[in-house]
Amino acid sequence: MKIVSINCPNCGAALQFKPDQKNTKCRFCGSQLYIESGPAVTEEPTNEDAAPSGAQLRCSDVSLGYEGRTVTEHLSFEVNAGDYLCVVGENGAGKSTLIKALLGLKAPMSGSITTGDGLKPNEIGYLPQQTVVQRDFPASVKEIVLSGCLNKTGLKPFYGKEIKRLAKAQIDRMGIAHLENRCYRELSGGQQQRVLLARALCAAGKMLLLDEPVAGLDPKVTKEMYELIAKLNKEDGITIIMVSHDIAAAVKYASHILHVSHTPLFFGTKEDYLKTEIGRAFTDAAGGDEE
Repeated sequence: MKIVSINCPNCGAALQFKPDQKNTKCRFCGSQLYIESGPAVTEEPTNEDAAPSGAQLRCSDVSLGYEGRTVTEHLSFEVNAGDYLCVVGENGAGKSTLIKALLGLKAPMSGSITTGDGLKPNEIGYLPQQTVVQRDFPASVKEIVLSGCLNKTGLKPFYGKEIKRLAKAQIDRMGIAHLENRCYRELSGGQQQRVLLARALCAAGKMLLLDEPVAGLDPKVTKEMYELIAKLNKEDGITIIMVSHDIAAAVKYASHILHVSHTPLFFGTKEDYLKTEIGRAFTDAAGGDEE
């Protein structure tokens, strides 16, 4: 029986469902999930629709929206293994909608999203924006991190030894072993983000999607978080796709920039972005510069 892997858009837990389950609940946070019909992301494409050699992800003339209203259209870009893509743009430009589409939760109105280079949906980790409810979630650090492995349990209601070892390894990797039995809601904002990143890494074999990962953090912790993400990219080879309003961080850490609006304004390397009029305007307005 075929199983569909997705990430909960509310808590980030990695989940698996039967293909005919359109309305269901997250097994971890209990959020109601509405999974749109049709494969939002096509795995292992072939023939003329195949992602180019080396490309893990490709969007081809994608339009996204809600209830027939287009938010953004004509999105075309490729993400290769080891890339660090930062998605920027004004509020309402469709950045979070794009993330939902890449997670397979939002079917494009038109166009296609395909994966290649052996990337499978259950190898994509997701770090969502935190809400007040999530910050106050009454679970231990260990339980939160283990929820990133739900897509590896199939439909079994328990975690096996290998999964527990994987979660422990990610806890150690994020330097939070001393916190694993603490209640999540008792932690600082920076500690909570490390916990959520450890959970995302349980699901992320090759790619991480991050939606405003430093929102609400103080400058010191923000820098630590950016450095941690950069280390995962450079040293571990994990492909990063990050939504951010921090243009200074985007041009410092990213290898590529996707600037979205109702129609895409730019996609390419950050060096080329800084040469464009829109790139210079955004970095000047934000006081950003390439360090």
